[in-house]
Amino acid sequence: MSTELQGRTAVVTGASKGIGFAITEALVEAGATVIAGSRGTTPDLDALVDKGQVTWVPVDLADPAAPGRLVEAAGGRIDILVNNVGTAPARTGGFLSVTDEEWRRTVDLNLLAAVRVTRAALPSMLAAGHGSVVTIASVNATLPDPLVIDYSAGKAALVAFSKALSKEVGPKGIRVNTVSPGPVETELWLGGGGVAASVSAAAGITPADVVAQASGATVTGRFSKPSEIADLVLFLAGDRASNITGSDFIIDGGLIPTW
Repeated sequence: MSTELQGRTAVVTGASKGIGFAITEALVEAGATVIAGSRGTTPDLDALVDKGQVTWVPVDLADPAAPGRLVEAAGGRIDILVNNVGTAPARTGGFLSVTDEEWRRTVDLNLLAAVRVTRAALPSMLAAGHGSVVTIASVNATLPDPLVIDYSAGKAALVAFSKALSKEVGPKGIRVNTVSPGPVETELWLGGGGVAASVSAAAGITPADVVAQASGATVTGRFSKPSEIADLVLFLAGDRASNITGSDFIIDGGLIPTW
């Protein structure tokens, strides 16, 4: 365990599993006290709570009042905010199959949840004169895919929001950055109702085939691990990144071509 973030308080949304849990675990190992927000808990998150450095707050961030509960649980002090919660439903029926209600839910969870939590957390950072906001976006912000058309749009807006905010609050000591992963080994991709299962059912192939195709599109030939995303977030949250703001960091195994 390092002491890089000793004495600092972090709020993480979507913290119970996948990337959010990996970030929560990494922050704890770096010495931070973590307020973990999610709709439900998991045995892994419960184990961190039992160790005393994590407080779990049951919240549904589709509820506009939920961010206030996270800030309240942090005791009014937030040094680090990690906006991670999101959803990526596969639209196998194409654009015309996506309803207004589905668009609203996707944009609400992928954009407005981060907007609301950031709005709630920012006053304490402004009062302290320092803070780091790290938001999990996606390669689909710059590599939009019709299979996740509403998700792509929401994540593109999220990156733009973060960049704009960084210009406002940077002179006040607050850094705002985004991390854009490609495919990651999480339930969102690999779970029973995840992307691989949904796409395979529509295409008449196996989930393993979908994963193989997605892996083959990367230069490294594999998905990222949640811990690799967490390592990047940890760096951006700490003092080693003290002059980095308004940036989007892509971790995709070379999925986005540069030629």
